Amino acid sequence: MAAETVKYFEPQSDQLFIDMTFGAGGHTRALLEASPGTTIVALDRDPLAHRLACDMAEEFPGRIVPLLGRFSELPALLRTVEGFDRRRHFDGILFDFGCSSMQFDEASRGFSIAHDGPLDMRMDKDRCPDQLSAAEVLARIQELDLARILKVYGEEKQAKKIARAIVNARFTVKRIETTAELATIVAHCLSQSDGAASTDQQGFDYRQDKLRRPAHVATKTFQALRIFVNNELNEINYGMVLAKHLLRTGGKVVTIAFHSLEDTIVKRHLTGHVVDDVASKVPLQYISHTLAHATDTMQEMMKPDWMQINKHVVVPTEGEVAENPRSRSAKLRAAVRLN
Repeated sequence: MAAETVKYFEPQSDQLFIDMTFGAGGHTRALLEASPGTTIVALDRDPLAHRLACDMAEEFPGRIVPLLGRFSELPALLRTVEGFDRRRHFDGILFDFGCSSMQFDEASRGFSIAHDGPLDMRMDKDRCPDQLSAAEVLARIQELDLARILKVYGEEKQAKKIARAIVNARFTVKRIETTAELATIVAHCLSQSDGAASTDQQGFDYRQDKLRRPAHVATKTFQALRIFVNNELNEINYGMVLAKHLLRTGGKVVTIAFHSLEDTIVKRHLTGHVVDDVASKVPLQYISHTLAHATDTMQEMMKPDWMQINKHVVVPTEGEVAENPRSRSAKLRAAVRLN
């Protein structure tokens, strides 16, 4: 959704942006080409994406500042940039959450069900030695904890059954080390439930998602493990907090989310449902009875930090979905930072 991103940012000469999820650099390139004077801080936690950002920085000399790290590492990274004016607030911040196509298409990264490879799923690759891979998580985790991860992060209704099957396989067969092994265990587990899954012409087990589209039965399991391994939801929450502090008054944030967990965190930040910098599930006026004693206090607390530009989420055009089917679930939100 590069065109929509440029549309909402309306980049002008001599503006400063942060692309918090550089990936392959499509959005950054679109912004640079739309405004010749724009400068962009290109952040990504994936070493491959960082190399691509460094390559693009040579193509656009002086206009890209490549940084390698997570959202939570950005404040420290900005302090290391020589000659960078940290007192200047940014004009726009972009988030494109989730995995990039590069990560899905590389079998050795372990993100995709379609490509058999090591069950890794670490977006940082080997950059953080203490970070556990998905295989290491499955080798150590207790059944109850795994079921909760699958239910909360994957919104998987059969979480308990899948967790038990994975733990049983770990003790009776061997350690689960590849994406194909995990997908097979989940498919076999759910095939034992009446009406749980069907088989397509290629022999893959699938079920329908919320939009009645066929999806592999292990898709939610893979999503849950990826989110857990990379601490994605906490990073997204922290990223939205950073956006509030780094943007100037009148600066814009554009977010692109691919599932409800990501989009919900963004929506709660933009609508002001935040307590102690954490997106709250409950509207602020119902958080605590102590907040309702003074009307002036409540009104002060309820002052919004953002004004949403688009009332409803923006979705990809039919042409973009036809060109890039992975974009079909994308939801774009845009907002302006208030004083």
